[in-house]
Parts: sequence; structure tokens; C-alpha cells
Amino acid sequence: MALFNDGPASSIEDLQAHDTQLPEVANTEAIDVTRKLELAHEEMAVELRVQLARPGGSAGLGGVGVPWLDHVVVTPPLKLWHTFRTLELVYRDAYRSQLNDRYASKRDEYHSLADWAREKLIQSGIGMTQDPVPQAQPPILEPAPGAIAGGEYYVAVAWTNSAGEEGAASRPRTITVNGRTFQARPGAAPANARGWNVYAGTGPKMLILQNTTVLRPDESWTQVNPVVSIGRTAGPGQTPSYMRPAPRTLQRG
Repeated sequence: MALFNDGPASSIEDLQAHDTQLPEVANTEAIDVTRKLELAHEEMAVELRVQLARPGGSAGLGGVGVPWLDHVVVTPPLKLWHTFRTLELVYRDAYRSQLNDRYASKRDEYHSLADWAREKLIQSGIGMTQDPVPQAQPPILEPAPGAIAGGEYYVAVAWTNSAGEEGAASRPRTITVNGRTFQARPGAAPANARGWNVYAGTGPKMLILQNTTVLRPDESWTQVNPVVSIGRTAGPGQTPSYMRPAPRTLQRG
């Protein structure tokens, strides 16, 4: 699972899965859906900061550690809350533009669904990790001596911490090789990073782990052998170490 601070929990594709009319509405009413995703994320950040500052919940495993926003993991209820909150913002703007009752009905529907998802978050608690590993930046790719099958390759990287937990994989970058191979290097390492993994494939949805042992933060990776096509795929990030109780005084934005 990604960290909340990695960015908006939902994508435009997630929104469309719940509302197939979204592209048409956004185009007709000139609504920037990407910006609405960001605004919903910002509003939720304010609410979550207030919640985490409240006493009463365990600070961490064994009561150790301070639960800041960068420790929050995107669990299914939190992602749904973001999805429905974003759709509510979209239809709120659409209604303000046209005063169309159909838009008002959709706005109210997603308002209710956002409340439902928030209630599920309250019931389950806020997912937290003790040692958060942020999503990696896209790798630096360069041609290198060697010979693998020519063509375009997609490459992503992910950081690991001292416990071997892996953060969310980066967005992939592409490189085309012909009669050579490629070398990958990660960007700047977070302070708690102890290693990194490299994922590659011939398509953006087919990224498979290439290294057999975790690489050092200052180490580069050269694809000496043909790209592995079967194995562990690039993951979404860490799972919660514990669930922080969420009192029902959690406010709605």
C-alpha cells in the first residue's frame, strides 16, 4: 500500500470505475479532475493531522514513536474516502456552473458515499507504519555495454528500509536499447533507506523484479542478463504496522 504522503490515493481511472460519465462531465464543464484529486487529498491531510494530534490512540507498537502524517498508509477505506470526496468536488463544481439538478443529485450521492467510507475508516482505524518508506522517484537510465534483446524497456525502482519493507515503486521510465543494455540508478535516497530494488519489463504493467539481492543505496544496476519476465511484480508499498484508533469526532471537510 502507498503512503498517504506519496500523493493522491486515487487516480482518474479509479474515479471512472465509479462514474463512467466523469470524462464527459469534466470536458463539458471544463473541470480539472487532476486538480480535484489534489484538493481532496489536501483536505483529507488537514483532517488526518487533527486526528493524529489527538490523545488517546497508541503512538505506535508498544507505544513508541510519534504518529505523523508521513506514517499513514493508504488502506482501502481511506482510498475510497478520497475517491468519493474527489467525485463530490467534481459534481459540486459542475452544479455551481449549470445549477443542473442531475449534478446536484450526483454531488449529494458522493457526499453520502464519502461519509460512508470515512465511517469505515473510523471503524477500522488509521493504518500506520513504524518506519515509512516514501515512493521512489523515477530512475536514471543510461545505455551500457552489454547485449540484451533490442527494444523499449520500462524500468522502475523502490526503496527498502532496515526491516526489508519496500516502499511504493516509482513511476517507470523508458529506455530503448539496440545491441546494448541499460544501467539504472535511483534518485536521492530517503534518510532511512538501506537498499533498493529494480523492476523492469517490456510494458508499464509488466514490471518484474530483476535483482536477486537488495542493492545498496549508492549502487547502480546493469541489466547483464535478459530481462526476467516471471516473478515478483512492482508493489504498491508498505502494509500497516498497526491501526491507530479514530474517534468519531473526526471531522468532515
